[in-house]
Amino acid sequence: MSPPDRPLIELIKATKRFPGAGGTVHTAVRELTMAVAPGEFVAVVGPTGCGKSTTLSLVSGLQPASAGQVLVNGAQVAGIPDGVGYMFQSDAVMPWRSVLDNVASGPRFRGAGKAEAREQAADWVDRVGLAGFEGYYPHQLSGGMRKRVALAQTLVTNPRILLMDEPFSALDVQTRANMQDELLRLWAGSGAAVIFVTHDLDEAIALADKVVVMTTSPATIKDVFPIPLPRPREVEELRLTPEYLRIYREIWQSLRVEVDKTRQRGQVGSVAHA
Repeated sequence: MSPPDRPLIELIKATKRFPGAGGTVHTAVRELTMAVAPGEFVAVVGPTGCGKSTTLSLVSGLQPASAGQVLVNGAQVAGIPDGVGYMFQSDAVMPWRSVLDNVASGPRFRGAGKAEAREQAADWVDRVGLAGFEGYYPHQLSGGMRKRVALAQTLVTNPRILLMDEPFSALDVQTRANMQDELLRLWAGSGAAVIFVTHDLDEAIALADKVVVMTTSPATIKDVFPIPLPRPREVEELRLTPEYLRIYREIWQSLRVEVDKTRQRGQVGSVAHA
């Protein structure tokens, strides 16, 4: 176990390069340095295509760093670390399995017997508000209900690290706000460290303890903003407060510069290919 004052997740000048077209090398992210403590919720925002998802892939071990260090619990990441839950933009719900069996798949994969796995799954199906839908199949559920299944799938294994890549972006505004409240309720007191990637600055501020702003590609970390808003939070009510609006304006001043740079690059590229 790492000391209590040590971050659970550390990126130290982490860089990721990929082979590009014609023998070139594409640098997705460069010299990322950030830390996430146990129980801390960090949101990552930045312009489209800047490398936010790549950051998650480094922490999860799905991609090795090309340079620098990525540490989880004080150890260099070399493969998928234990205790990591990953929730993608597209849910990983299996269409041929019921709600209960979808959620039970994680414990089963980790060696739990069928009865034990289903007992754990039933508990989490209830926690995410789907009691009574255990026998339903994904095609019988709304988009919000499918996201609840995906959230239960992710949390049933009690992950120490929760990586979330725009998990609610496809939902309508009302359902999205409900899922944000659900996430905060279920995460509270779990001790899990969260990295939550989003394009939505409103979402980032409403959920996080701190918001990390990334630059245009190849991305590095531009600014880190603490979010001194009290918990527990009601997302929709929070957005109406003067303190929330002050924080939004401050972060947007930083983020807007990077968004404008990306837009200008796109316009130049369009002209170049015209």
